[in-house]
Amino acid sequence: MKIGMNMFLWTTHVVREHEDLLRSIKSAGFDGVEIPVFDGDPDHYADLARMLADIGLDCTAVSAMGNPDMNLIGSDVARQNGIEHMRAVLDRTQALGASLICGPLHSTLGHFSGEGPSAQEIERAIATQREIGELAAQRGITVALEALNRFECYLVNTMDGLAALIHQIGHPNIRGMYDTFHANIEEADPTGAIVRNIDVISHIHISENDRGVPGRGNIPWADTYAAIRESGYDGWLTIEAFGRGLPDLAAATKVWRDFAENPEAVYREGYRHIDASMRQAGLR
Repeated sequence: MKIGMNMFLWTTHVVREHEDLLRSIKSAGFDGVEIPVFDGDPDHYADLARMLADIGLDCTAVSAMGNPDMNLIGSDVARQNGIEHMRAVLDRTQALGASLICGPLHSTLGHFSGEGPSAQEIERAIATQREIGELAAQRGITVALEALNRFECYLVNTMDGLAALIHQIGHPNIRGMYDTFHANIEEADPTGAIVRNIDVISHIHISENDRGVPGRGNIPWADTYAAIRESGYDGWLTIEAFGRGLPDLAAATKVWRDFAENPEAVYREGYRHIDASMRQAGLR
């Protein structure tokens, strides 16, 4: 099992100037980082791959789709735009050397119809994800779709709902991600949702209930790590936290106040929290 740190706490576009920060993250004990994949060409991500290798950090990737004109459950034109966008995202991910990309890559983030998903939207999701699955397979990448809370998405809000969709898609490169923040809002039994749906879970985000420092809030961590052990999960445990440093991202994630004294407290204390929790649960 590997411990990762999502770079959203600082940026949506990692560049060479982040090298000192990445080295500090490595010194804290992390096995790797989660790199946002939004802008830039494959050459940029290939250069990041070389920098990460020099530092000794492995990586996963993360992205999201905020433009309704690329909605993968929307109109014919929007769906085609979304698939082409995902082709570019997967090309960048391949250049980065990441074998997994995660996020709500099933529909437009923060875009709502005013009601729950229709049967037609579910069918559209199945069809577009099968296409994306083929693109991912050609590049050796797993796409880990994320169930988001009802305030950010309406297609899939629970792990049971996400698992049902993934089973209908039926493509080995389209998998699921469990996020403790979203589960804390939507799941009646957050830890049971891990064990019950482990057959589709390929990635886990460790995120406190307030998106701050893991271990300082009210997520049932001991039970969560016990469920991870019971499920047999052996992938990444990646911290996802947010701050106010990036105004656009802060607005998108509804972050209006600071959740930690500084970002360093998030990743250093967060790493210690994961390490201690794993040891207590018999995962190390």
